[in-house]
Amino acid sequence: MSLETKARQILDDFDGSSSAEFLGLLNQIQDSFKSQITRDYLKGKMDAISDVDSEEEKKKLCKNLKPYLDWYLQGL
Repeated sequence: MSLETKARQILDDFDGSSSAEFLGLLNQIQDSFKSQITRDYLKGKMDAISDVDSEEEKKKLCKNLKPYLDWYLQGL
């Protein structure tokens, strides 16, 4: 399955996706962003989310990063 397809699936069914799936996809697409500052910021956010114990809290934090998937898809 392509990264584009995975991104669309996660955006379409965010509540049905796990935080691990979401973070895994972001990890795969982060190199697609042109700005090193953006990549570093995203990496920091993903690391912080990974350190959280509760899946519910991880999902709340992941929701804030959904625009990165939108930006990725707009660049295709």
